Amino acid sequence: MSRRDPPSLLSLAVDSALHHISNFSDLSPLPDHVLLDLFLKTLQAGKLNEKILKLFIATDCDEILALIKKLKIRPILTPVLPTRCRFDFG
Repeated sequence: MSRRDPPSLLSLAVDSALHHISNFSDLSPLPDHVLLDLFLKTLQAGKLNEKILKLFIATDCDEILALIKKLKIRPILTPVLPTRCRFDFG
């Protein structure tokens, strides 16, 4: 019979962060290795959306930015239309 080790505190913290990822407004205080683990788990869980992608991009973590580029993940660019037109066409 093999003995199974309990999960580490770091693993439990990353899992909890993944569960509450939509509530975060800034991930930059996290160390790069934790950010990378959280990003990979976010992808696996299918929780990556526009808001969460922007959170990870804002961390400026080289490993995450390289992975985003490698996977060809791009934020959705929404065009901004002018609300007023002050051009004189006549």
